[in-house]
Amino acid sequence: MLSTQKHSGEITSRDVEQALGTPAGCYSPEKLLALISPAAEDYLERMAQLAHQLTLQRFGRTVRLYAPLYLSNYCVNGCAYCGFNKDHQFPRIRLTIENALAEADIIAKEGFRDLLLVSSEDRLFVSVDYLCELASKLRPKFSSISVEIYQMATEEYAKLFAAGIEGVTLYQETYDRDTYRKYHHSGPKADYDNRLSAPDSIAQAGMREIGIGVLLGLSDWRLETLALGEHAHYLIKKYWKSHVSFSFPRLRPAKNVDRSQFYFLSDKNLVQMITALRLCFADAGLVLSTRESAALRDHLIEIGITKVSAGSKTSPGGYSQPKNAVEQFEIDDTRSPFEVAEMIKSHGLEPVWKDWDSAFIKG
Repeated sequence: MLSTQKHSGEITSRDVEQALGTPAGCYSPEKLLALISPAAEDYLERMAQLAHQLTLQRFGRTVRLYAPLYLSNYCVNGCAYCGFNKDHQFPRIRLTIENALAEADIIAKEGFRDLLLVSSEDRLFVSVDYLCELASKLRPKFSSISVEIYQMATEEYAKLFAAGIEGVTLYQETYDRDTYRKYHHSGPKADYDNRLSAPDSIAQAGMREIGIGVLLGLSDWRLETLALGEHAHYLIKKYWKSHVSFSFPRLRPAKNVDRSQFYFLSDKNLVQMITALRLCFADAGLVLSTRESAALRDHLIEIGITKVSAGSKTSPGGYSQPKNAVEQFEIDDTRSPFEVAEMIKSHGLEPVWKDWDSAFIKG
């Protein structure tokens, strides 16, 4: 295998061919480095075909559908890329349990049975007890409930798990310490090492699903992908009972956020990142949100994405009163859940609204 001392710019076509000759789905840092290198851009079609074949082998012809439900846009963090930044001035909204259940009813009527509860860092309101009570009331309508919220301790995650929440998505945002410091100005989230330890706490609490990712646009995507691969490999080896998935959030326009300070990741390189990770991690979930355009999502469905959101609202109360709250970011794919499901069918795939595996396990 090629030396780990090589820089991505030093990778040759021979190195890429060698990486593609290894068993599909097997990880090594050298292989991932070759597949995300500039030299591998000439092999994207071949990589996409291999990724498609591997995904069919491991996941069948299914794509899961989920919806996010935002609970609060109050926040104690000062993150430079986020519309919910504590220093931004706008009317803030929190959903009571009753408000959240009303939003969930709208989501359930669309057909969703896989729900992601999302919140800014608002511990005073969106507490562990709040989430446990909400989950207990959502359980009859949703077969899978997960969260994308502020970082918690292991014992807090364990309480969520006992209440019926079985997955946690938490992005490191960037693995580069200096870049992390640059964009996280204040608040608990500014602690890089504490953030990095979160997936360990999630796994130790017994969570079935651990979602990781980086915010694409903060730093060099190739370095971020290498760090993401190493982090995933570590988690998979140490916490084999939990299932690891990757998300690919690219920076989107948000209220009071100056996008000129960030990097631009091309569609081509996003495809390269996704296919490279699939060819290194056969069983990882690959999740794509409505941050991406309809056309790009249609294409990526073919090459390894296993889970997508649809009809998403990124503000608290967004499903019932879409114009009343500030969004965390603007979505790009505005199609309805029905339209996204029909698109999936048009590719010869089956949209899955319910987590059958979860339902089976819970009896």
